[in-house]
Amino acid sequence: MDFDPIAPPSSSPSPSASPPKDFLARLFVNESGLRPVWSVILYLGLWYAARWTLTIIAVSVVLPFFPKLDLTFLSPANVLIQESLAFAACYGAALLIARLEQRNAGLYGLPLPSAFGKLFWQGILLGFFEISLLVGLIAGFGGYSFGVLALRGASALSWGGVWAISFLLVGLSEEFLFRGYIQYTLSRSMSFWPTAISLSIVFGAIHLWNPGEGIVGAASVAVTGLVFAFALRRTGNLWLAVGWHASFDFGETFLFSVPNSGVLYDKHLSNAVLHGPDWLTGGTVGPEGSVFSFVTMGVCALLIHFFFPARRESATKLQSS
Repeated sequence: MDFDPIAPPSSSPSPSASPPKDFLARLFVNESGLRPVWSVILYLGLWYAARWTLTIIAVSVVLPFFPKLDLTFLSPANVLIQESLAFAACYGAALLIARLEQRNAGLYGLPLPSAFGKLFWQGILLGFFEISLLVGLIAGFGGYSFGVLALRGASALSWGGVWAISFLLVGLSEEFLFRGYIQYTLSRSMSFWPTAISLSIVFGAIHLWNPGEGIVGAASVAVTGLVFAFALRRTGNLWLAVGWHASFDFGETFLFSVPNSGVLYDKHLSNAVLHGPDWLTGGTVGPEGSVFSFVTMGVCALLIHFFFPARRESATKLQSS
């Protein structure tokens, strides 16, 4: 069942049939169950515990079987493993919460019947379009050179495949964590856009931890989060945003071989060079820090607006689970 950000949440059965009378109980519970803020705190606790548990299992049980695996920070193998753990933790925590809340987990943004369907592939095309337009604009003003190939033949295909899977997991984990369960739950009390704005600010701020990230790049990421939220609102689930996120990162890191949110990863296709003022190239941030990134996001937002018109549904219609 698709995430419906327009209609109110499902009126699922609640363990509490009537509003609790005790003040302490009212602090935690309302007519529909646990209050959204406490649900989110519980979810984050489960996510954190799952992430650390899975990390310990991976480090102590699984990885010793692969002693030659390159797990340095910039390696695709490290990104693949980290994002696998990240998605397993954030989605697994949501599955547990779904059972407690007696809701279909598909309401949180990744309905399984829609997995890797039309919306996902439309997102893939949109992501490639955006990063190609962005790098093309930078190149048109003399700020990008592709350089010579760093990978060829089978090596290019194999590392390209590893990066494709890695960035699919990036798209799944980041979209679900910032625009999945938490977006759905807080929208029950804050409404959709205040929740989306708050989470997008957090999304941008977290990227400041990346080594080469900057304020402009973080602002670009925050605006990107809002555009992804707009896609969620118009499509009803996260699959378009997942494909878009994945292909944009893949194009930036592997195909165009430039820094991704301040990080220039290993095993990219060419020895590309960004040259020129930071407003043009993004500097150490990469194209996301370019002034043109805001232009391309605006173009993509317009495409979402025209190709995915707002659904005209009753504001009182309940989303069935």
